[in-house]
Amino acid sequence: MIILERIKSIDIKNQLASLISIYSLLRIQLPQTNQNKTSKSTQKNMKYHFCSSGAFLFIFIILVTICLSIEAQTCNPSGKIVGKKPPPGQCNPENQSECCKKGKLYTTYKCSPPVSKHTKATLTINSFKKGGDGGGASECDNKFHSDSTRVVALSTGWFNNRKRCSHYITIHGNGRSVKAKVVDECDSTMGCDPDHDYQPPCPHNIVDASPAVWKALGVKKSDWGEMQIFWSDA
Repeated sequence: MIILERIKSIDIKNQLASLISIYSLLRIQLPQTNQNKTSKSTQKNMKYHFCSSGAFLFIFIILVTICLSIEAQTCNPSGKIVGKKPPPGQCNPENQSECCKKGKLYTTYKCSPPVSKHTKATLTINSFKKGGDGGGASECDNKFHSDSTRVVALSTGWFNNRKRCSHYITIHGNGRSVKAKVVDECDSTMGCDPDHDYQPPCPHNIVDASPAVWKALGVKKSDWGEMQIFWSDA
């Protein structure tokens, strides 16, 4: 129980120190042999001690590997940008879009959480049509898309340097599943400028979907805006 409690309390910043402590705790529980004895029984004990030490060392190495893997998958903020007040008519608040506020600090990201067959995300709504709150043409094809087309933009890390351009993802939410085409990036690295319609940087875990996607998921129009979903590559 003591060992389990130590494992549960591991913090990423102190994980190696914690693991060393766990390994020490395991070692002191092993039987110690008397170096002055040379009997066969002592030799067996020494052999047992050696094998047990090797087993615990193996477990220790596995724990270190797991923790380093978790740390590698952690997506940390890359910086901050200072908000600028949009010029008149330069930020479209359609679909509950937020406009930058002067002097406010906004967090930026160059990564997103790891992708799996069941990746957790926040679904938001965006109009990809000309004049919509999405701003300019989509990055993947330099085109606009009607609100009746199932398309999405992904946070920077998931967009993966355009590698998901024109690929389809499956979105699971509201008890339904729907496929949508990736056509744009929801930029997590920049914002509050003309190129981003003076909107803040996108969070690192966003699937920004057209109204058609929300409709296909069976969400009431009055509830469109934000919803927790899961997604995967189709």
